Amino acid sequence: MPKAYENAGVSVEAGYEVVKRIKSHVARTDRPGVVGGIGGFGGLFDLASLGYKEPVLISGTDGVGTKLVVAKMADRHDTIGVDCVAMCVNDIAAQGAEPLFFLDYIACGKNDPALLEQVVAGVADGCVEAGAGLIGGETAEMPGMYDEDEYDLAGFAVGVAEKSAIVDGSTIAEGDVLIGLPSSGVHSNGFSLVRKALFEQAGYDVDTTLDELDGAKLGDVLLTPTKIYVKALKPLFQAGVVKGVAHITGGGFIENVPRMIPDGLAAEIELGTWPVLPIFDVLEKAGEIDHMEMYNIFNMGLGMVLAVPAERSDETLALLEANGETGYQVGRIVADADGTQITLK
Repeated sequence: MPKAYENAGVSVEAGYEVVKRIKSHVARTDRPGVVGGIGGFGGLFDLASLGYKEPVLISGTDGVGTKLVVAKMADRHDTIGVDCVAMCVNDIAAQGAEPLFFLDYIACGKNDPALLEQVVAGVADGCVEAGAGLIGGETAEMPGMYDEDEYDLAGFAVGVAEKSAIVDGSTIAEGDVLIGLPSSGVHSNGFSLVRKALFEQAGYDVDTTLDELDGAKLGDVLLTPTKIYVKALKPLFQAGVVKGVAHITGGGFIENVPRMIPDGLAAEIELGTWPVLPIFDVLEKAGEIDHMEMYNIFNMGLGMVLAVPAERSDETLALLEANGETGYQVGRIVADADGTQITLK
C-alpha cells in the first residue's frame, strides 16, 4: 500500500494501535447515560435517563499547562491524564454539577502508542474518580508543529445540575464561614514558575531528594495528581450547606476566591489555619518568591474554598469527616469596606 501520509510524518497504523490500546481504559469509565462506545464521529449521552426535572448543563475545558514538561523530564506519563480531568471537573463541580462525560484531545509530534496509552489510562482513572464517562476524544499527530517527543493534552467536561441547585454564590452573606479543602500538591498551575525556581534557579532535577519532602523525588512530588473534589462536595450539596465554591487554580487565592462572592462583600482569610504543604516552602525558598505573592500564584495547600452559613460550619466539617475528607475553617465573609474583595491576614 502507498505510504504518502507516513512519508509526511504521520503514521495511520500507530493511530489504529492507540485506539486498540485505550479501549479497555475507556470501558472502565462506563456510567448510566453513556450510549455506545468510542469509534463514532460523536460521543453520545442520554440525559433523559438521569431523571432531572430542570437540568442545566455546566461545561468546562482546560489543560495541564507546562506540567507536561515535568512529566517529560521524569519520563512519567501515567498521572498527567488525571490532572486534565481534575482541572475540568473541579471547575464544573464548583457550581454544583454532577460530571457526566469527558472528552480529551492529545496533539503530538509523533504517535507513540505506548506513551499515549499511559496518558489515556490516567484520563480514565480521573474519569472513574469523578464518575464521568470517557465518551470520545482526538489524537492529532502533527509533525512540524511539535517535536517528535512532545505532546499536549487538553480536555472538556460536561456536567448537570438541577436549576434550583446551581451553586453560584448569590446567597453568600456577611458572617458566612469559609471552609478550605486540602490540595494534594501543586496541582496543575504555576508550573512555569515551578520549573524556573526549582530547575533553573536552584539547580535541582526531577531525581533530587530533599529532607523537606521526606526524601521523596522532586519529580514524584510535582507529578502528584490534582485532587478531584467531586466526591467530597456531593454530600455537602445534598445537605444544602454550600452557598459558594472557589476552585483555587491559576491566580491562587487572590483571583479565585472573589469569583464566588457578590459585590459589597469580601473574604477575610486567616493564614495559619491550615497546613501549608512542604513543596510550597521549597518553592518559595528556591525561587526567592515573596511570601504573600505565593498566595497569588499557588493553592498553598487548599484546592477548594467553600462559603457556608456560620451556624452550619460544624455540620459541614462533620459531613466531610464522615466522607473521609478533611476541612479547615479558614476565614469568613465580611463587608467589603475598600473594594479589595479579599484580605489575607
